[in-house]
Amino acid sequence: VYALYCQSCHMENGQGQPDIFPPLAKTTYVKDVKKNIKIILEGQSGEITVNGKKYNGMMPAQPYLTDLEIAEVLTYVRSSWGNKYPAVKPAQVKAERK
Repeated sequence: VYALYCQSCHMENGQGQPDIFPPLAKTTYVKDVKKNIKIILEGQSGEITVNGKKYNGMMPAQPYLTDLEIAEVLTYVRSSWGNKYPAVKPAQVKAERK
């Protein structure tokens, strides 16, 4: 899922692209499960700050991903590149869908 839907912007190593797409590596930005589920389901635009740097890229909504796919990709991001956060369960994603 990461390779198909995330890697082109956030890069294979999770470092993102300067000023456009934020890093997913070594960041507390991926700690908030509900916020991250919402970003995948609804997308995100406008300026954000990650690790003290500003980014202003647009992430498209991806509500077509299944609860399992979203849980798996968030678990991957939350446990890769120096991140050490708990796994995400499909039930958590289901609870955030509207």
